[in-house]
Amino acid sequence: MEPPKKSGPPRRPGSGGPRRPTGAKPAPASRPARPPVKKARTAPAKPANPHPARAAAAASGKNEPQRIAKLLARAGVASRREIERMIEEGRITLDGEAVSTPATLLTSLHGVAVDGNPVAAPAPARLFLFHKPAGFLTTERDPRGRPTIYDKLPADLPRVMPIGRLDMTTEGLLLLTTDGEFKRQMELPSTGVPRTYRARAFGEVSQNQLEDLFDGLEIDGIRYGRIEANLERRTGRNQWIEMTLTEGKNREVRRVLEHLGLQVNRLIRTSYGPFHLGELASGAVEEVRQHDLVVFRKSLGKP
Repeated sequence: MEPPKKSGPPRRPGSGGPRRPTGAKPAPASRPARPPVKKARTAPAKPANPHPARAAAAASGKNEPQRIAKLLARAGVASRREIERMIEEGRITLDGEAVSTPATLLTSLHGVAVDGNPVAAPAPARLFLFHKPAGFLTTERDPRGRPTIYDKLPADLPRVMPIGRLDMTTEGLLLLTTDGEFKRQMELPSTGVPRTYRARAFGEVSQNQLEDLFDGLEIDGIRYGRIEANLERRTGRNQWIEMTLTEGKNREVRRVLEHLGLQVNRLIRTSYGPFHLGELASGAVEEVRQHDLVVFRKSLGKP
């Protein structure tokens, strides 16, 4: 007697693999997870072709090389912008050869000369307080021959650079430094060092209007940040206003007060960070103690 035939469609020849024996148990649906394999840590990749100056410094254990413009500014030769101009004029040499680019990397100023004079290693930064009188430009030279702060500074003062600027008609505290890198750091908006001014302005303004400046404002497409302003006193139609700001945009105090309908007829900067004008006479210079300067520089960049 023949066994009964299975129902279902006929099996295609050659399809499928060997049949599982009847009664065999099906394979488990999933296998237990294997423990994760720990990958060996690899050292960070090094640049395939490091700059020769960086490679030489790493091999000899010297300091990280820096741009020659930065080193010269740090040594108080000039600002970075001025140094770039001097390089274009061929005034800066390295081992007797003219430097062609301010991006030249060096670990020191050994062999560097300006106008044929060797550059000494940078001395510790120095900072001076200068009571700038009105009527002097905050610049080294003026094509029109107008007086500059350098015409007013004492002859025995070392070569200094102004930190920021004061308009020709603005008077008060101007910081001077021998260190170009410190100058640049102070002038960055991100540093946020507060400056305080006293302005005498003609016109009418209320304390409420001044307090609105705390939220900042926009004038002719230029955004001005937070300003703390207080009405000190009135003398006739003149108002004495104290203003503290951190950005120091060009002519910021004058433009903001003019936006409020006031006409500034005298402007005095009374402080810059922790440094105050105090009783410093007009045209006088006073050096900041080295300890105070070191403490202040350490505080920069901290909240």
